[in-house]
Amino acid sequence: MPSHPPEELSETIETLYRSESGRVLATLVRLLGDLDLAEEAMHEAFAAALESWAQTGVPEKPRPWLISTARFKAIDVIRRRARFEGAQKELVAHLESRVDHAGDGDDEIEDDRLRLIFTCCHPGLPPDGQVALTLREVCGLTTEEIARAFLVTPAALAQRIVRAKAKIREASIPYEVPGPQELPERLDAVLQVVYLVFNEGYSAAAGAEVTRAELTGEAIRLGWLLAELQPEAEVIGLLALMLLQESRRAARTSPTGELILLENQDRTLWNREQIAEGVALVEKALKSRRFGAYTIQAAIAAVHAQAQSSAATDWREIVARYDQLVRMQPSPVVHLNRAVAIAMRDGPEAGLTQIEAVLEQGELANYYLAHSARAEMYRRLGRTTEARSSYERALALTQQEPERQFLQARIRQLK
Repeated sequence: MPSHPPEELSETIETLYRSESGRVLATLVRLLGDLDLAEEAMHEAFAAALESWAQTGVPEKPRPWLISTARFKAIDVIRRRARFEGAQKELVAHLESRVDHAGDGDDEIEDDRLRLIFTCCHPGLPPDGQVALTLREVCGLTTEEIARAFLVTPAALAQRIVRAKAKIREASIPYEVPGPQELPERLDAVLQVVYLVFNEGYSAAAGAEVTRAELTGEAIRLGWLLAELQPEAEVIGLLALMLLQESRRAARTSPTGELILLENQDRTLWNREQIAEGVALVEKALKSRRFGAYTIQAAIAAVHAQAQSSAATDWREIVARYDQLVRMQPSPVVHLNRAVAIAMRDGPEAGLTQIEAVLEQGELANYYLAHSARAEMYRRLGRTTEARSSYERALALTQQEPERQFLQARIRQLK
């Protein structure tokens, strides 16, 4: 088989790493019972692929090749260790006996991923460690991406991950999906992780792209898995929310990458299949008395998704849903979103009053969307000087390039 050009092969392997590393790692953790060893073996397998596939070509099924190669690499790592204890000998024998019998079945691999998610979200780990570890190990986000999501430095985030791994080893936390009695209390952290992954893909914290489809797709896939495993209202509500938000992705940017606000989007580009799925799911979730904040957010998204235009949107319904959400989850961001909805229902003066009250609390002082929302109210009221000042403050706070371009355009349009 002819060799691959190095640049083409490198790109192929990088794409495979982004799409398959989570699945490969999850299976290796099951086989090895050691997260650090599994990571080391997986990285060695991808390095080996770069060398081997240059000569043999990319195999038809890369994932089993990577798992098998990683298993051999793990055996080599164990053998290199100074103390070769009996348990390690048994592990090597077990791995060698399963050289051709692991990693082929998609169902088994999906089970592996669920086990890894619940291990990373074990209540024995601190909450910030649960989320950071799952984003890193299950979903493959880089330390830098997770650090941006948590508004901490990469070094501090890396320490959270190291401590979480150490806790798993020291406490011998089992690699398994919890039983029916434990499962409900473990879902909150898992749902938080899934939604953080989705948000990083739906509105990237920084960079040249507004969205990252591979992350939103991954989060939605995990949402479906969780809904099958535990079809509770909030699991279904979160899945509905992600589907409804993702349905607008194609309309959120122009062909040249410029940001398009919801009110100006071409609604013919919205994914009607995802909207239908999301609306059906949110209706199902709302029938339960145990729904929570994710379901209410999904209900708000459903109102937007079903409106023929921004002007035809039922803003009274949206404000009423935000009133519910404020009672359940009275965060500054929720209050800000409610203020914007009030502006759409009652006009910019009413919205500005609400936004000013949120900003006075101080928690959103460095949140660029708060300043952008205030600037939009000033702009609509014809208060150009205040609008420019608020837009400039928002511009100084955002790292996402399309957002920066949008804000710069808004500033240029002011007269």
